[in-house]
Amino acid sequence: MTTSGYATERDTTEGKVFTVTGGDWDTVTGGIDPLSNEKIVVNMGPQHPSTHGVLRLVLELEGETVTEVRPVIGYLHTGIEKNLEYRNWVQGTTFVTRMDYLAPLFNEAGYCFAVEKLLGITDDIPERAQTIRVMFMELNRISSHLVWLATTGMELGAISMMLYGFREREYILDIFEETSGLRMNHAYFRPGGLAQDVPDTALAKIRDFLVYLPKKLKEYEAMLSGQVIWQERTQGVAVLDVTGCLSLGITGPVLRAAGLPWDLRKTMPYAGYEKYEFDVPTAQTADVWGRYLVRLAEIRESLKIVEQCLDRLRPGAVMVKDKKIAWPAQLAIGVDGMGNSLEHVAKIMGQSMESLIHHFKLVTEGFRVPPGQVYVGIEHPRGELGVHAVSDGGTHPYRVHYRDPSFVNLQAIPAMAEGALLADVIAGGASLDPVMGGCDR
Repeated sequence: MTTSGYATERDTTEGKVFTVTGGDWDTVTGGIDPLSNEKIVVNMGPQHPSTHGVLRLVLELEGETVTEVRPVIGYLHTGIEKNLEYRNWVQGTTFVTRMDYLAPLFNEAGYCFAVEKLLGITDDIPERAQTIRVMFMELNRISSHLVWLATTGMELGAISMMLYGFREREYILDIFEETSGLRMNHAYFRPGGLAQDVPDTALAKIRDFLVYLPKKLKEYEAMLSGQVIWQERTQGVAVLDVTGCLSLGITGPVLRAAGLPWDLRKTMPYAGYEKYEFDVPTAQTADVWGRYLVRLAEIRESLKIVEQCLDRLRPGAVMVKDKKIAWPAQLAIGVDGMGNSLEHVAKIMGQSMESLIHHFKLVTEGFRVPPGQVYVGIEHPRGELGVHAVSDGGTHPYRVHYRDPSFVNLQAIPAMAEGALLADVIAGGASLDPVMGGCDR
């Protein structure tokens, strides 16, 4: 057996095999004498209900005080970014939507904005398509924050909040399912627009939701905000001020809870966000309590944006007119929620032979994107989601890399947890709202 600088390796009949172990566990434990040193080293995760997925934390403890934390990631790696290099530009949306699985529409939006920028068609996207994109991103922001409220409530002892948060999220997932055919991983946003229009039944559900949720938010606040245990577990816990956030690249609700109103929808608008009236909520406490207040306020602001989207929605196309990018017939989902409906197939087959050939080439081979590279940043529920896309002029990406906020924000765990109690690691980690699907791409 030989050893490389990265991992142990051995030769097999199938080729060279590398054995990778996470973190530096052996080094940490080997450096502590259990007889003369009262420090203990424990693993929290990678399968632990309070790590928000397969995150592993190597903790050094003196009693219940945390002296050092090492986050270890990589247990959920899917190779999505690499797989994009072997799929055409439209197929890419089916991959990226699976990264941060609580905010799939944001993954799709960032990717589509980047591809459209490379194509030079950003200004050609139909207004109806952009309005629906904004509306669905804000609904997705609400559903993501509801999951955060539910899971954090459970981790800090508010079991009822877990049930209520997921109950309200189901309402939004029903809307997504009625529109795209799927509750998650929709591939609904496509380069050039949308896979299909929003049905009137889904719009009616959205209007009902705008009336329904504000009442529930008041109930959540009545249950949590005045609760002494909730206050004790969140106020003054896991403090990270503006300086710390900026030093570590932390964005999103964590940064805004420290008092800096940085929101890309306001500071660097995209998708027409400059046309909408909404505020950027902030807090001054820079702790778990402040992040709780900011996220609740953000849900209300998202509801305001969704209402404006409904008022702005006008009849029109949901895909660019360029037939070298848009499919000849609008996608229609079959009755089983999968595949194409018979009407859709008949419409394609009934057109000219040239159109059928073009459709076949467009779907199987894909369109070509001019060579170049772009970076697009959008305001994800957890912070800035950046997409760096590179094209070599072919029908599939040369490289796509995501700057995922969960990955960047995890750097804050040692800064927030070291010197505090073990129980505060739970609260502080939860307040970052990490999703490991976004970290391990």
